[in-house]
Amino acid sequence: MSKVKVNELSKHDANQITLNDPVKFKVLTTTQINALSGMEEGEVVYDSVLGTLKVYNGVAWAELSDSTYTVAVDYLCIAGGGAGGGSGTGGNGGGGGAGGYLNSYGSDASGGGGSNLDSQTLNVGTNYTVTIGAGGAGAAWNGEATNGSNSVFNTATATGGGRGGDYNTNPAIGGSGGGGTSGTGGGSPTGAAGTNNQGFAGGNASGTNVSYAGGGGGGASAVGQNGQGSSNGDGGDGGAGLAGTITGSAVSRGGGGGGGSDGSNGGDATHGGGDGGATGTNGTAGTANTGGGGGAGGHSADGANGGSGVVILRYPNTFDITVGAGLTCSDANTAVGSDKYATITAGNGSVSFAVA
Repeated sequence: MSKVKVNELSKHDANQITLNDPVKFKVLTTTQINALSGMEEGEVVYDSVLGTLKVYNGVAWAELSDSTYTVAVDYLCIAGGGAGGGSGTGGNGGGGGAGGYLNSYGSDASGGGGSNLDSQTLNVGTNYTVTIGAGGAGAAWNGEATNGSNSVFNTATATGGGRGGDYNTNPAIGGSGGGGTSGTGGGSPTGAAGTNNQGFAGGNASGTNVSYAGGGGGGASAVGQNGQGSSNGDGGDGGAGLAGTITGSAVSRGGGGGGGSDGSNGGDATHGGGDGGATGTNGTAGTANTGGGGGAGGHSADGANGGSGVVILRYPNTFDITVGAGLTCSDANTAVGSDKYATITAGNGSVSFAVA
């Protein structure tokens, strides 16, 4: 390889200098570069962690380009589930809708009948936002349940699940929609809509009547079931969730919550959704980190909280993830086949990637 003495360059017109071979700069890691001292302005080194040249500008090392290393990251991003509605003396509540369900891994689907999404191509050494949505808060029949909160991975945002309706309150649109209420105080018996390519609508109450059953919350793969029968009928079952294989084995998440009943059978739920209550029985909360909707309360009982969301990232095993402060992750860089994965279960912060 050709070598050029820097102090000889000033003796020649730049137009007369030809380098036939590549020029090699000193190769150091980011840590080694930051530990250097006594540099002069204009010195150039190559950062082997970021894959970029850096020049010392007299004050600090400045990157001459974005990182030339990129990593393709697949993700499963699920929002917090909506809470189940309470059931009072004027009607029975609807189940909470599951949190929005976004998937890019393999052939696994996204919610609401959506196909799997494209992976995200990220720069090494750059911070990317992650937020885990909380489940919605349940309430007594004369209160008001809330929607789940959104989950975020960089450019992907999963919408929080819709709350179930109660005596005075309409069910809400969400990632999956909340179930309708049979309440006679102003709540709607019609289940709320889900979000396109994230989840399905909630089911309808069996009618507008004090003792009729509430609808089940929508799930990632199915509409919530309608309330059954008339007086003392069964609450609608929550819509089913989806199975994802991003961690190497199939795990089902994103089920809607069951509707409430004035009789002996609240709506059932699966895949992280909470069961609806029978008369005098509170709903069951959605399971944490599944985005499951909360179950509605039975007659004169409370609706339950939705389950929190989750973000799972999968990437080639030639890279490592760093999970920043503010986020909870207990399995970063877990090996699976020729990849690694990380499950982020709580918080708001950022992640970055580096060459392993």
